[in-house]
Amino acid sequence: MSGVRRVAMLSLHTSPLEQPGAGDAGGMNVYVRSTALELAKLGIEVEIFTRETGQGRPRREVLGDGVVVHHLTAGPHGPLPKEALPGLVDSFAAAITGVADLLADGHFDVLHSHYWVSGAVGLVLSKAMGLPLVHSMHTMAKVKNLRSGALGSPEPVERIDGEQAIVDGAARLVANTSTEAAELVSLYGAGEDRIDVVSPGVDLETFHPGDRRAARAALAFPAEQFHVVFAGRIQRLKGPQVLVAAAEELHRRRPDIPLCVSILGAGSGAEALALEPLIAAAGLREQIRLYPPVTPTRLAQWFRAADVVVMPSFSESFGLVALEAQACGTPVVAANVGGLPQAVDAGRGGLLVDGHGAAEWAEALERLHDDAPLRTALGRSAAVHARGFGWRRTALLTAGSYRTAVDRFPTASALPS
Repeated sequence: MSGVRRVAMLSLHTSPLEQPGAGDAGGMNVYVRSTALELAKLGIEVEIFTRETGQGRPRREVLGDGVVVHHLTAGPHGPLPKEALPGLVDSFAAAITGVADLLADGHFDVLHSHYWVSGAVGLVLSKAMGLPLVHSMHTMAKVKNLRSGALGSPEPVERIDGEQAIVDGAARLVANTSTEAAELVSLYGAGEDRIDVVSPGVDLETFHPGDRRAARAALAFPAEQFHVVFAGRIQRLKGPQVLVAAAEELHRRRPDIPLCVSILGAGSGAEALALEPLIAAAGLREQIRLYPPVTPTRLAQWFRAADVVVMPSFSESFGLVALEAQACGTPVVAANVGGLPQAVDAGRGGLLVDGHGAAEWAEALERLHDDAPLRTALGRSAAVHARGFGWRRTALLTAGSYRTAVDRFPTASALPS
């Protein structure tokens, strides 16, 4: 089996150094950063290429031992919505090639792209550099259109066509779950023999159980409150509006419950959702409070201070927040969509809700409020479940996908001219 020593990782639309929960940053940022660091521990050097967005970062930044992030100039200076990035594919590929040209021949063994815009760049580079491309979709247009088409405009045909080209041209496809793998086959015609299922991991040193009362005291939350936490980008796809509606229904039905809802996150470009008017209309300004995104260490404290963490998403390829919350010993109430049934140990680490109606979500929250022993049991099982998802396992499986891609990739002499 061929050895893989160096990987060029592409993350065009968002940097792994960005704060998750704001802008376009989310679970994928955590995934890229954490997987790269663990790959380096396995002896695989990783160079991550992303777009410079005018935030004053150095062009070359060391993320950790064996991991470097390159911030490349592509297109206009400053941040751009991800919808505008497809037009930068050629200029971004040229910028990466320019960096690679400064390095020794054969510097990289494999390319690994994340999200479809990076995959489009990866296809160009794969042909130009004679390297196999491994691609992680993270989200897919056809899946989003099926699950959340009523929330806004459907994903553009340009993206669907781009994803199809990636499925057809990549050496390997990495799916977060068996559900995503099946969707690649049924919706995009991917060959099952080119798909590797690699679940994301969780930082178990940061996200772990702790003293709930101490966590609440540190955040100035009274112990007697029923504390519900949402963490993620503030957009309809993530469903914070579902939580507001459920809180309104629960407060109407059970005014005796000392409800406290904390929503951590920020808007995301054109998809941003204004929650303040919804909260005001529901009459819940005292019960629901909004907070900016926080660091992983601080986020773990919020999860430990929660009775329940909610994920009412309309589409999720996996749902990293659910795993992080469970690692902290906190049960999760999640929508029964996408990868969430696999991320949440349903029935043991949390509850799954079918649909996004306020009544169903209020009922799930009411059940967990009224049954404290159930919350405790779910929290304990959740922590055990999460311990099986360390990032080292993710890196080992990813490295295996790289080796397969290299072994099966045609030699330069066999490639079409």
